[in-house]
Amino acid sequence: MRVVLYGATGMIGSRILKELLSRGHSVTAVVRDESKLQPRKNLTIEQGDLLDPASIAKLAWGADVIISSYGPPSGAQGPDPAQVHLLADSARALIAGARRAGSPRLIVVGGAGSLEVSPGQQIVDLPSFPDAYKPVALAHRDAFYILRDSDLNWTYFSPAMTIQPGERTGKFRLGLNSLISDEKGNSSISAEDYAVALVDEVEQARHTRQRFTIGY
Repeated sequence: MRVVLYGATGMIGSRILKELLSRGHSVTAVVRDESKLQPRKNLTIEQGDLLDPASIAKLAWGADVIISSYGPPSGAQGPDPAQVHLLADSARALIAGARRAGSPRLIVVGGAGSLEVSPGQQIVDLPSFPDAYKPVALAHRDAFYILRDSDLNWTYFSPAMTIQPGERTGKFRLGLNSLISDEKGNSSISAEDYAVALVDEVEQARHTRQRFTIGY
């Protein structure tokens, strides 16, 4: 498949890129700084603007799938509240750009805050949810709702509550709208296994026009 990947140099995006290439997919990695990626077989590196539908359409023309693993800039105190609106802005631009490019499938790396811990109760709305991370969690939720209301072939992939570098085990559980936790109440996934599940979705398209999630 031909895949256009935004955010290919980030913690999650770099692992998605590695997984895609290991399975023989042709990837166009769209970055701001081309020097951050090394040329590899089946990899094309392009500069582009995730907030510009025309730029998205130009790079995505003829692609099978667009993947966005974009995350707003973060500092020592977490995501910058002044930048989190870019999540919704990028969702709108991706939808518009994908339409111009002939509507390839769109997969978005999402947030966990809009997952449910009980029917109708989302994590971000719990009193215990950290105030520092609420703006970005709400922005991720806004982006999810924008995708959900679109007419594209979209998928929104929420991680577990904790996602960080780790091992590629290939062993995990998938769900839809409810947080996945282990028997001790921990909700976690390695970025490597998240990438495995996302590329499985690229290949198998089991969650079209759906949100799904992952955890151990």
